[in-house]
Amino acid sequence: MKNKIFLSVCFFAIGLFGFSQNKITLEDIWLKFSFRPAPPPVYLFSDNGDYCITQDNEMNIVKADILTGKPTETIVNVSEVKGFNKNIDLNSFELSKMEKYLLITTNQEYSYRHSVSAKIFIWDLKNKKLFQLSNGDKIMFPKISPKENYITYVKNNNLFITELASQKETQVTKDGEWNKIKNGWADWVYEEEFSKADMFEWSDSENYLSYIKFDETNVKEFSMDMYNGKVYPDQYKFKYPKAGEENSIVSLHIYDLKNNKDIAVSISDNKDIYLPRIKWLHGQDVLCYTLLNRLQNHLQLLTYNLKNGEVKKILDEQSDTFIEINDYLTFINGNKNFIWLTNKDGYQHIYMYDMTGKQVQQITYGKFDVDKIVFINEKKKEIYFTSSEMGVINRPLIKINFDGKNKKVVHTGIGFQNADFSPNGTFFVLSKSTANEPSAYYLYQNDKLVKELESNAALKEKMKNYTLTQKEFYKFKTSEGIELDYWIMKPINFDSTKTYPVYMTAYNGPGINRVNNAFEYDYWFHQFLCQNGYIVACADGRGTFGKGKAFMHCTYLQLGKLETQDQIEFAKYLKTKRYVDTKNMAFQGWSYGGFMALNMITKGSEYIKAAIAVAPVSNWKFYDNIYTERYMRKPSENTAGYEDNSPIKYVKQIKGKLLLIHGAADDNVHLQNAMEFVNAAVNNNIPLDYFVYPNKNHGIFGGYTRLHLYNKIFGFLESNLKN
Repeated sequence: MKNKIFLSVCFFAIGLFGFSQNKITLEDIWLKFSFRPAPPPVYLFSDNGDYCITQDNEMNIVKADILTGKPTETIVNVSEVKGFNKNIDLNSFELSKMEKYLLITTNQEYSYRHSVSAKIFIWDLKNKKLFQLSNGDKIMFPKISPKENYITYVKNNNLFITELASQKETQVTKDGEWNKIKNGWADWVYEEEFSKADMFEWSDSENYLSYIKFDETNVKEFSMDMYNGKVYPDQYKFKYPKAGEENSIVSLHIYDLKNNKDIAVSISDNKDIYLPRIKWLHGQDVLCYTLLNRLQNHLQLLTYNLKNGEVKKILDEQSDTFIEINDYLTFINGNKNFIWLTNKDGYQHIYMYDMTGKQVQQITYGKFDVDKIVFINEKKKEIYFTSSEMGVINRPLIKINFDGKNKKVVHTGIGFQNADFSPNGTFFVLSKSTANEPSAYYLYQNDKLVKELESNAALKEKMKNYTLTQKEFYKFKTSEGIELDYWIMKPINFDSTKTYPVYMTAYNGPGINRVNNAFEYDYWFHQFLCQNGYIVACADGRGTFGKGKAFMHCTYLQLGKLETQDQIEFAKYLKTKRYVDTKNMAFQGWSYGGFMALNMITKGSEYIKAAIAVAPVSNWKFYDNIYTERYMRKPSENTAGYEDNSPIKYVKQIKGKLLLIHGAADDNVHLQNAMEFVNAAVNNNIPLDYFVYPNKNHGIFGGYTRLHLYNKIFGFLESNLKN
C-alpha cells in the first residue's frame, strides 16, 4: 500500500509540474555551440558522376560507392604525402576533375571578408610527388586549367601561371600593386556586392586566359585602427568607394599562352561602368562578358571572338529601377542558346534566348519568383530550381522541362530545400529543413529517394530535453491593405490571459527575407528569450523577396521609408493582441536590420520602448557605392532620398532606450556610421548606451565575443522591458 501511495504522489507531482527540463543558456548557444546541427555529409561527386570522393578514418582520400558510401579505392594515401612533409594536413583539399592533382591548402589568411590567401601544396597522383606552388609564397584563387596542364593564381596583385608537369612559373602581369592595381582579383566593393573575388577564367582549349584588371588609383582610401597592445595602434588602409565616389577603372584582358601576348579587349568608351562577370563559351575561343552601367539599370551581354576580334551583343536588358547580377547564365545546345533569369514580366522567371538576344522560350510562369537555378540537365533538357510558388516562406525544389512543361515538385514543398548534383545529374544530395526542425539530407538517384544520409537525430534527441516553443507563421494586413508575412514565438507555458514583453526583430533589406520556414541558428537565442518570458516576432515588410518585382522594388530611391512604415504597422498589429504588453516592446536588428532599429527608435519611437542596433547604417552616403546606388542612385541625384531616410535626421524623436553596438574593424558597415549617430545624439542631449568591439568586423565574433554581445543584449532587455 505504501508503495502504491508513493507512486500516486509521484505521478501527481509529474502531472502538476511536468517533467524536469533543461534550460538553454547563452553559454550553450554562443560558447559551447551545443545546438549546432550536424553538417551535411561530404559527397564530392566525381566528374563523371559514377562515384563520390571522401575520406576514410585514416584521412586517406578515397573513391566511395555513391549508394552505399563504402570506400572502393584509395586515391591518395596520407602516409605517402606525409613522407614528403610530415606536418601537412589533408583536411582542406581539392581534387582536380581529371584526378591528376590534389590541391592542399594550408596557412589560410583572409584578405577581405571573403578572399583568402594561403600556401598551396600540389600532390601529383600519377608520379606521387609533392611540391609547393610559387616557392611557398601565399597565393589566392588557385585554379587548374581544363586539361590540367596549368594552374593559375594571384600573388601580390599579379596573375601567375605554373606549368604543372615542369613546375615552371610564368608571371602574366607585372603592374600589380596594393591599393593601386589588381589583376584577376576583384576590388573590395566588387567582391562584397557582386559576390565574386576571383576575376580570371580559362578557355576550354587552354590557349587563352581571360582576366579583369582593376585600377584603384583614384578610389579613396578608408582606414581603421587595430588595437594590438602596442603604444600606437596599427592602421589598416584599403580602397573603399562610398556612394557617389569614384570606382576602380576596369579593363578586360586575354592572355595568349602560345604567343606570350596580352590582348586588351575594348569594352566601352565609358570608363564609369561595371564588368561583373566573364565566361567562356563551351569548346570555343569566344568570351562572353557582362557590362552594367553605373546606375545598374542597363545590362548587356556581349561576346568577343578571338579568331576575328568580332564583338556581338547577345542580350540588352533595361529596367526602370535596377538589375541584379547572378551566376545563372548557361550556354546550351552547342552555344546556340542560353538560359537567363530575369524579372522583366514582373516576377523573376527562367528564360531561353538565342545568340541574337531573341527570346525562344519563357520556361517558368506565374505570380511567384524563382529564387535560384540549382541544376541544368542539358541532356534531358530539364532545369531544377527553387521558388516562392508554394508560399513565400517556403523554397521547394522543382523540376521543369526546357519547353516549360512537366513541372513537378521533387520533394515535399514544405520548408527550405537545396540540392547538390553530380555532374551528369544522375544523383543529388537534397537538404531540407523547416523553422522548427533541423536540416536533414537525402540521397536521390534519377529523382527517386534512395536513402536519408543525415537526419540530425542527435540534435533532435537533445531538443527533447528542453521545453521549446513553436515558431508559428501567419499573415496580417497593414492599414494600406498590404499583406505581410510574419512569424511569432510565444513564451514557455504561454497563458493568453497574461501579457508578455515583445522582442521584435527584422532585416527587411532589399531581397532578403527573415520570415522563412527554415531552421536558423538564431532559433536558439529566440528560444532562450521565450524561456525567459518574452514573445519573439518578425515580419518581412516591403522590399523583401518572393512577391514579385513591384513588391521588392517599391523601396527604390527611398530605402528605409516604406520598410519602417511596415515595421511600425507590425508593432501596432501586435499591440492588438491581448497577451502583448503594449508598454514593453523592443526592436533589434543587425546591419540593414540595425538601420531599421535606428529608424524604429526614431520615427517609430512612440510604438516601441527600446531598440538594439548592431552594426547599423546610419546614412546611406557612408556605405559602398555598388550596393547603395543600385537602390538609391548617387547622393547628388537623390539628396532627399538619402537625408529624409537617415535616422540621424530624426535623433530628436527618440523617446525610448537605445543600445548601439558596432565592431571597430568593420570593413563593411564602417564604425563611422555609429560615430555619426552618437555625435548627433550628443549634440541633441539624447542619452543612449553605446558599445564598441575592438578589432571586430561586421560579424562581431571570435572567442567570447558573441557570448559577450548577447549577454549585453539580454541584460539591456531585462533592464528596460521588465522594469
